[in-house]
Amino acid sequence: MPEAADSGLDLNVRFDVSSRQNGSSMAKLNVGFILARHFTLSAFANFVDVLRLAADEGDRSRPIHCGWRVLSPTMHPVVSSCGVVVQPEERLGDPGRFDYLVVVGGLVDGIEILHPDTVHFLRRAAMVRVPLVGVCTGTFALHSAGLMRGYRACVSWFHHADFLDRFEGLEPVSNQIFVIDRDRLTCSGGVSSAHLAAFIVERHLGRARAAKSLHIMIIDAAMAAEEPQPGIPIALATGDVLVRKALLLMQQSIDTPLSIGLLVARLGVGRRKLERHFREALGMTPLEADRFIRIEQAKHLLRNTRRSATRIANETGFCDLPHLIRVFRASEGMTPEAWRQAQQDP
Repeated sequence: MPEAADSGLDLNVRFDVSSRQNGSSMAKLNVGFILARHFTLSAFANFVDVLRLAADEGDRSRPIHCGWRVLSPTMHPVVSSCGVVVQPEERLGDPGRFDYLVVVGGLVDGIEILHPDTVHFLRRAAMVRVPLVGVCTGTFALHSAGLMRGYRACVSWFHHADFLDRFEGLEPVSNQIFVIDRDRLTCSGGVSSAHLAAFIVERHLGRARAAKSLHIMIIDAAMAAEEPQPGIPIALATGDVLVRKALLLMQQSIDTPLSIGLLVARLGVGRRKLERHFREALGMTPLEADRFIRIEQAKHLLRNTRRSATRIANETGFCDLPHLIRVFRASEGMTPEAWRQAQQDP
């Protein structure tokens, strides 16, 4: 088995290449999925497709090198957040037959309501040291089951405040796409689930199979766990519901910024009320928060893409390149291109 990346994380827990199922030298990776009520279909599909494409030649999809099953204590169909229904394939049984168990979450309101038999199954899995994976708000479910004590956990920036509301005294990781902490693996959901699955495939089946899966899925290359999440910067995290709604509207219209008049109209509140909430929650005005979001997105694109500064200015809601340069220099003390070069220098 290839050694773990130099991340300071312990990957020696059950990351053995040989399968417990067949005992052969050929790796066979077996993954069981628990789908929470209103789970996110894209997060589940991305994870499964990485396994499917790594399992066989081309896209023939035979479970030769990887196996995957959807598990349930009742065998009732599970409805995703978009309404698509998935039929489980097996009852829970012995957790030791799997190399990983993945809990896929979705809508926050019902995510923590797992069947008691499922919670017991996951606790048995932890006792026999089967690595547990939380995808999207599946991390919430693992925490609620008491299976994340003492572990770092990745949560989407979108659900950062929801996590803090539910789990007092715990600080989730929302500034990277996934986290590996011994025998707990958690990710923010969406496309990050493909990158976490590719990480697992690479550990068991090699880099070539992981890369093949991603390339067929039109994903350029595997991202490391530390890759930052796009979205609202964690520096703007707040429990103020009104401010959170405003920040989400700003994020959703990042290429065409909303005027303060349109923003308060969308929110159904007065300008003074909104400004007071921002001042009390974040110590800044809505305009300053909007500018901060757009500068952080520009930095993300400068660091992680080859797009021109002119294109980035357009995609982050600046009038033109000189406007971006002026605002960026005031914030970072240098031009966008100088900042990009500084990130690349050792």
